[in-house]
Amino acid sequence: MDFDNLPVKRALLSVSDKTGLVPLAEALAALDIELLSTGGTARTLREAGLSVIDVSSATGFPEIMDGRVKTLHPSIHGGLLARRDKAAHMEALAQHEIGQIDMLVVNLYPFAQTIAGGADWDTAIENIDIGGPAMTRAAAKNHDFLTVITDPADYDDIIEALQKTGSTSLSMRRKLALKAFSHTAQYDGMISQWLASQLTETGSEEMPAQLPTELTISAPHLQTLRYGENSHQQAATYRDGSAGPSVLQARQLQGKALSYNNINDTDAAFKLAAEFEEPTIAIIKHANPCGVASRPVLAEAWQEALAADPVSAFGGIVAMNKTLDEATAIQIASIFTEVIIAPQVSEAAAAILAEKQNLRVLETGSMPDPAAARLAVKSVLGGYLLQTADNGRLDLADLKVVTEKAPNEAQLRDMLFAWRVAKHVKSNAIIYAKDNSIAAIGAGQMSRLDSSRIAAQKARDMAEYHGWDAPRTIGSVVASDAFFPFADGMLAAAEAGAEAVIQPGGSMRDDEAIAAANEHGMAMAFTGMRHFRH
Repeated sequence: MDFDNLPVKRALLSVSDKTGLVPLAEALAALDIELLSTGGTARTLREAGLSVIDVSSATGFPEIMDGRVKTLHPSIHGGLLARRDKAAHMEALAQHEIGQIDMLVVNLYPFAQTIAGGADWDTAIENIDIGGPAMTRAAAKNHDFLTVITDPADYDDIIEALQKTGSTSLSMRRKLALKAFSHTAQYDGMISQWLASQLTETGSEEMPAQLPTELTISAPHLQTLRYGENSHQQAATYRDGSAGPSVLQARQLQGKALSYNNINDTDAAFKLAAEFEEPTIAIIKHANPCGVASRPVLAEAWQEALAADPVSAFGGIVAMNKTLDEATAIQIASIFTEVIIAPQVSEAAAAILAEKQNLRVLETGSMPDPAAARLAVKSVLGGYLLQTADNGRLDLADLKVVTEKAPNEAQLRDMLFAWRVAKHVKSNAIIYAKDNSIAAIGAGQMSRLDSSRIAAQKARDMAEYHGWDAPRTIGSVVASDAFFPFADGMLAAAEAGAEAVIQPGGSMRDDEAIAAANEHGMAMAFTGMRHFRH
C-alpha cells in the first residue's frame, strides 16, 4: 500500500478552539471531503453555509448526559482505528456499516483557561475532556492511514498538501501524530497538576505530604531561545498552566527578546519584590540581589537600593512591586539596565524608557502572592527533585529573643526586612540591613564566616565609593539564612558594626553564639526556620 497517496474522503471535526476552523472546512468541502461534526463545531460550520453530518446521525445514537457521551461509539472509533491494509478490519467496517474516517481535526475542552479563571471544583471537573483525547489517541495511533490535526497552526500546511495531491504524506502524518500525543499528554499532565495543587491546598489523607505520588510535568512550549546560560547550550521556555502574574506571562512593552539568563534573573527579582507591601525596589545580578530597599515613595526606594552596590547594579535586573512612575523611570534610565519588570508602567514612564531601545520592559498587571503554594522541580541525573516552594514567612510574634538585650522597634523591623531578603540570596547568605534597606550582602560562599567578611568588605568599599563617613553596616542588623555553626561568623558581623542578629538557631553551639552576642552587647532573635537556597 502506498502510504503517501491515501485519499482523504471523510473528515471529523470537533474543536473547542475554533480559530481557523471555517477556512479549513471550506477548503475540505471544496475538495469534496465529507464533513462529520459535533455540537458547537457543527453549528459553527452550518452558520458558515457548509453541509455537515452530525455524529449522532453516523452513530445512530443521540448525544446524552449533557454531551458527555457523543463520540465514544464503535461507529466513530472503528472508523478511526481500522487499518486499511488488514482485510479483517475492512470486513468489520463493512459488516457493521461503519464509514472510515480519514482525517480528524480536534482540540480539547479549555481546561487551562477554566482553572486560570479561578473555576470551582465542579466546573473544573466538568471541563475535563474525555471523548476528545480518546479520538485523538486513536487517530494518532492509526497515523499510517489517518491525519490527526490538533493545532490550528497546522491548518494551512494541511490545506496546501490536500490541494496539491489530495492526500497527506506519511512523514507529515507521523509528525502530526507526535504532536497529537504530546497534546494529550500535556492535557492529562495539566489535569494531574491541578488535582495535586487542589489536594496540596486542602490537604487529604491520601496526600498528607502535599506532594504527588507520581510526578507529571505538563508544560507546552512557549518560545525557543537563542541559547541557554552559554552559547553552546540550547534553551526554550514552557508554560506550566498556572494562573497569576509571572515573567513568562508578562507583556513586553519594548526591548530585545529576553534571553535565558534574563528570564532567570528577572524571575528572581520579581519574586523578591513581591515579598514586600511598602513600595520596594529589588536589583538583581546573576540571580542574587545586590540592592533592595523599601520606602514610602518608589523613587526613594530606587535611590536606596542602588546605593547598596551601584557597581554591581550596572547591567542588572530591576523589579518593583508598585506602578513604575515617571520619577523612578528617569533615575533607572540613567544607568545601563537589562530588564525592568513592574506590575504596571505609567504612560509617562513608558515614554522615558522608550528612548532606551534595547532596554526590556515587562508589565505583569499585578504581583504574585509570595505565600502561594507552589511546587519547585529541579533536574538531577536520573530524575528530579521535587519540593514545595519556600514560602515561609515570619511575623514579630514568631521571633524568639535569646539574648540579654532585646532588639528595639527599628531593629525588629529591619530584622524582618533582612529575613525576607535572605530567602532570595544564595547560601551561605549573610544580609546586613538598616532602615529597610540592604547595607551589604554576602552570597554563595562555602563558609558563613566568608560571607560575613565579604559583605562587610563590600560595605567598606561602598562607603569609600560614596564618600560616606562610615559603612552602612555600622548600627545595622544582620540576617543569616541558616544557623551560625560557630560564633566566628557572627563575631565578624559584630566587627562590621552589626548590633542585632536574626538567625534560625538550632546549632549544637547556640550557647556559644548567644554568649558572644551578650559579650558584644548585641540583640539576637531565633526564627526556628531556615532559608537555604542552593
